[in-house]
Amino acid sequence: MADNGSGIPEATQAHLFEAFFTTKPLGKGTGLGLSISHQVVTEIHAGTITCNSQVGQGTEFVIRLPL
Repeated sequence: MADNGSGIPEATQAHLFEAFFTTKPLGKGTGLGLSISHQVVTEIHAGTITCNSQVGQGTEFVIRLPL
């Protein structure tokens, strides 16, 4: 899926799939959503999930699952 939003800085992209990583204010997020998604896709389904983003250009997440 992709959007044409503000994009994600490279420093943030490096941590997107880490448990408890969040850019939201305290109390507004757990930082588990992408971590759990990554775990489900890679460990349970043997797939991949990647993020392609450029600041000012938007963000794209690609999920690939084997058939």
